[in-house]
Amino acid sequence: MEIEDRIASLGWDAIKNDLDAFGVAPVGQLLDAEACRALKALYPDDARFRSHIVMARHGFGQGEYKYFARPLPEIVERLRHAFYPLLAPVANEWHRRMGIEERFPATLDAFLDACHRDGQQRPTPLLLKYGPGDYNCLHQDIYGKHVFPIQLVVLLSDPEVDFSGGEFVMTEQRPRMQSRAEVVPLGMGEGALFAVCDRPRQGARGDYRVRMRHGVSRIRAGERATLGVIFHDAA
Repeated sequence: MEIEDRIASLGWDAIKNDLDAFGVAPVGQLLDAEACRALKALYPDDARFRSHIVMARHGFGQGEYKYFARPLPEIVERLRHAFYPLLAPVANEWHRRMGIEERFPATLDAFLDACHRDGQQRPTPLLLKYGPGDYNCLHQDIYGKHVFPIQLVVLLSDPEVDFSGGEFVMTEQRPRMQSRAEVVPLGMGEGALFAVCDRPRQGARGDYRVRMRHGVSRIRAGERATLGVIFHDAA
């Protein structure tokens, strides 16, 4: 099955309900083992990337990641273009509920045109690499004025074979309440959609904003590789 057909056939009602209720929605298997290995194999080739970040140098945690340069790998481009039009209505509804004026166009190309006009021209999909003891601090991926409020993560390593620990973690900071944590187990090639920053939450008196952050817990053994697909570009 082509990746576009696979994405279109996902249980979108359940995905939207999970995003609304929890800010994160596992979507199941997106890539097979061969595609995961092919993406991981790109990491040593610096010509494929525009930037290399060592997390400890910036206080982001331990581990490293690289942002892809253009042209993006074909599978990354296809994931980005296939998911965006299905997520744009959810993003627009979230903005309406939070009282944010910006609305997202129906296609990724039109949205990226808006990003580029405002100086956000650098691609943001990335590969992340963690070894024993590495972790990623809780954070948000915001790179400029335009922020698409949902992004995608795909695990490229096998948690049963390649590593242990390294759980994907989200926290939800609620006004005048303690934060809530959500741990999202993923298998090799499986993905999850999640809130980038703020999202609406239904309360007794209507909608209110909660602030979302995501990270990765400590790797206990082995090596963990992840693909991140962010839909807005960076300034």
